[in-house]
Amino acid sequence: MIKTVYSKGKLVAKTGNEVMAEAMRQIEPDVVAAYPITPATEIVQIFSQFVADGKVKTEFVAVESEHSAMSATLAACAAGARAMTGTSSQGLCLMWEMLNIAAGLRLPVVMAEVNRAISAPINIHGDQSDTMGARDTGWIQIYSENSQEAYDNMIQAIRIAEQAKLPAMVTTDGFIISHCMEVAEVYPDEDVKKFIGEYKPERFLLDIKRPYTLGSIELQDYYFEHRWQLAQAMRDSTKVIAEVGADFKKTFGREYDFFEKYKLDDAELAIVVIGSTAGTAKVVVDQLREKGIKAGLLKVRVFRPFNGEQIAKDLANIKAIAVLDKADSCSGTFAPLFTDVASALYANGITTPKLVNYVYGLGGREIGIKDLTDIYAALGEIASGKRAVSKNVEYCGVRI
Repeated sequence: MIKTVYSKGKLVAKTGNEVMAEAMRQIEPDVVAAYPITPATEIVQIFSQFVADGKVKTEFVAVESEHSAMSATLAACAAGARAMTGTSSQGLCLMWEMLNIAAGLRLPVVMAEVNRAISAPINIHGDQSDTMGARDTGWIQIYSENSQEAYDNMIQAIRIAEQAKLPAMVTTDGFIISHCMEVAEVYPDEDVKKFIGEYKPERFLLDIKRPYTLGSIELQDYYFEHRWQLAQAMRDSTKVIAEVGADFKKTFGREYDFFEKYKLDDAELAIVVIGSTAGTAKVVVDQLREKGIKAGLLKVRVFRPFNGEQIAKDLANIKAIAVLDKADSCSGTFAPLFTDVASALYANGITTPKLVNYVYGLGGREIGIKDLTDIYAALGEIASGKRAVSKNVEYCGVRI
């Protein structure tokens, strides 16, 4: 039986899109600017109904494109407003220019992003190609395994962004989470508002008593220093994320970290994965444990900033590791998550684990219990020396 964790919490049956819209209603940003795109449309559509019904005092701006949505959102944020938006796939790609500007101007915009494959060919189903393409734009990236995490992550993201002075995106896997109904616990409006607090920007353009210039041109004299400050802010945000997570646990009873370890402490074989696939992988880990196989799982929740020191510590004693990417870098070598995991291990002097990279699920291709069981079986052979570690990425489920 599913029970509430928070004493004043309430269980509801909602989709991922619905709980993200509900979190936005409780946050009640000053401005939301958005343009519809499958499978993220419902989030801003539901929120726009909240505006129309007078349930929030938010100024909702319907724009002509995702580029305009991010332009309007960051402009509102620069003016001193708490501002949010939502998008997916090609919409995120169209925002590319403005994503970098939001980060470069240190504006704490928060975005609900539903992971979806990018074209071409046209595909509306879920993989993580869109946000992986934006991984180096200076945005904090928080991924969700299920609807509960999507709701909780949205609430935390507001405080994280505003304290770190960086934009943040909270993601869910398209259709798998966005459109599937689950039981989730929601908290009272007043408690959410108390947790996030009132937005009091340090500086904003409409503060006529302290005028300043934002977004001016910088050439060789200062550009490098300001980009270094952006990178340093991302590094420093690890402390902010940890502090907000600790306060969230203290307030609502749920604990979140950069990574979730599932039966990993004594594991010999492990999978590293992001998003909803972690739920299926946990089932496989349980099944293998019943057979005496020491399998474990590490789920990445916060991908940017990437806490390399922590992940190296968590994976140091594993014999063989499969890093699963739901996106491909088309680099000719390895995919994005694998590259970061391997770099983190190497930089922290961890050379014992044998690593293999799998790309899976592109365009929403299903990955199931058998697929993950086969991956753990391959890890067992790699750990025992019966199978060599591949020097290239392997593709799980592709028809060649």
